[in-house]
Amino acid sequence: MTRKNTLNVAEARQTMLDVLSPVTGWEALPIRRALDRILYRDVTAPFDVPAHDNSAMDGYAVRVGDLSANAETRLKIVGTAFAGNAFSGLVGNGQAVRVMTGAVLPRGADAVVVQEVVRVDGDAVIVPSGQEAEQNVRRAGEDLARGNPALLAGKSLGPAEIGLLASLGIGEVTVRRRLRVAFFSTGDEVASIGRPLAPGEIYDSNRYTLFGALTRLGVDLIDMGVVRDNPAALEQALKEAAAQADVILTSGGVSVGDADFIRELTSRLGNIEFWKLNIKPGRPMAFGRIGNAWLFGLPGNPVAVMVTFYQVVLDALCKLMGCAPLPERPLFKVPCISSITKSPTRREFLRGALFLDNGIWKVRPDSNQGSGILSSMSSANCFIVLPETSGDVKAGDMVDVQPFDGLI
Repeated sequence: MTRKNTLNVAEARQTMLDVLSPVTGWEALPIRRALDRILYRDVTAPFDVPAHDNSAMDGYAVRVGDLSANAETRLKIVGTAFAGNAFSGLVGNGQAVRVMTGAVLPRGADAVVVQEVVRVDGDAVIVPSGQEAEQNVRRAGEDLARGNPALLAGKSLGPAEIGLLASLGIGEVTVRRRLRVAFFSTGDEVASIGRPLAPGEIYDSNRYTLFGALTRLGVDLIDMGVVRDNPAALEQALKEAAAQADVILTSGGVSVGDADFIRELTSRLGNIEFWKLNIKPGRPMAFGRIGNAWLFGLPGNPVAVMVTFYQVVLDALCKLMGCAPLPERPLFKVPCISSITKSPTRREFLRGALFLDNGIWKVRPDSNQGSGILSSMSSANCFIVLPETSGDVKAGDMVDVQPFDGLI
């Protein structure tokens, strides 16, 4: 079967997801060390949560059958139930028990009347009409039933999940091993920070951008520095990376220039699935395999690196990490305050600033959309996403935006 060399974003993501499988291996960690790790196997609830029927509010536990439907009802207060100190008796006919939030619901009661609506008269409480069975009551197992899944494999363990595990009395959890990612930049013009630039050189920003993105993702990093535009040096770097990592992530060297060797070497050392995307910026991007490592060859321009990483590569890395499938990235339509020139050929990801104007969200495109203008990614807070079929945008037209928050 002949594979298309140039894919749109959806095709590229699906091509990757179809061939990738999560890495094998796991480790058991105390839950305080498991934050942001990926759960390896399902966790089932060892008991009902809550463990007992309990009160959701401060008030009075009553039997709704004792209450008048059209008038107030006077009930005798026969005790008090505190959280952690249950009322030991039974709520009988014409009786009520003072209860605090979280207290075990006294036997015989089927509702809690909040304290704000009642009147207390000595040892009696006056309850207004209109009360319903089960109100302000949390039943045992309402949150989690014993034996049912509490967390599913593939879940990223955030603060809520760590707290949930603790609420179940679970102090240690099994997580998938970390993904190992080797990364390097390519190019004779690329210089590492820490020394003066020679004529024609630029400092290597891509490696540091990827360091930040990968660190936030929680992978094990193997930083291989800068590799020159030399086929022998690049081949050696690719072989070393493939021998020790699950993923090889490069920047630069994947287009059709005379010194762009990543695509050619990947084809010779392994196989390549695709090497061009129908997007701007980020058209040259290679995906393939060398040995047991998956290779993602990103473009050399700094903004193109970020666009291809977050729009395409991120999903693939999450699949390899064993994450549950990521939801589709949300897009929101807002008016664009200035015009944009676009040919209806490629999907474009422009940098923009979302802002609130008299209660209406609007977007302002960055004035410089060059793929080498990394400062535009810092000043922006969203991508303006223009689909393949769209043409020029006039001021006031509605456009799709994708906020950075939660993505980058």
